[in-house]
Amino acid sequence: MLVDLLGLAWRAAPADVAEESYLLAEPLVGALNVALAKARAISSALQSDELALAADTLVVADGRVLGKPGDAAEATTMLRSLRGRAHMVLTGVALLGGDGSAWGGVVASQVSVRAYAEAEVAAYVARGEPFDKAGGYAVQDVAFRPVERVAGCYLNVVGLPVCAVQAGLESLGVALARPVASGGGGARSSSSSSSRRGLQPPCHYCQAGAPRVAIA
Repeated sequence: MLVDLLGLAWRAAPADVAEESYLLAEPLVGALNVALAKARAISSALQSDELALAADTLVVADGRVLGKPGDAAEATTMLRSLRGRAHMVLTGVALLGGDGSAWGGVVASQVSVRAYAEAEVAAYVARGEPFDKAGGYAVQDVAFRPVERVAGCYLNVVGLPVCAVQAGLESLGVALARPVASGGGGARSSSSSSSRRGLQPPCHYCQAGAPRVAIA
């Protein structure tokens, strides 16, 4: 799990939230509102020394939010609409403490999708991959490889920008070890396939997390 990258003890808690009820006209605010609703849904079960962490990721193209496709036809339509162009991915992150403390933020990344073929779309949909993913795709799918370039946080596109979680935790007084700063220090290889596709993770958390979430 990506939360492990923070080096803190954690436990999972299901949040029974009707996400569509918390979406707003402005996607950036909507992402944060849904994340906050999820955090509030589990806050009553918190112990005094715990924090609730929740996130919600939205895919936004032409000002329209693309959710999780309900069937193969919708998934195919979504993937066709994103093909060969750029869109935005927004993740709202919310932290609520058992002591009443709170923090929230939104991370935005620009994603450029490659011009995949119709046969590739059909094969991807047939695998059943799109149906639990906003926009119908996973950036980390190494078989389909839908994304050509990410400008911004890679793990944001996966669904949890760990760098933002760190910022929130530290603002609430939780001490964490400092990661390698974005743009420096991390091991990189200009000959790697991810680098050629513009997907080289930009920071320590992205570099450590990318192999964990890869879908073969």
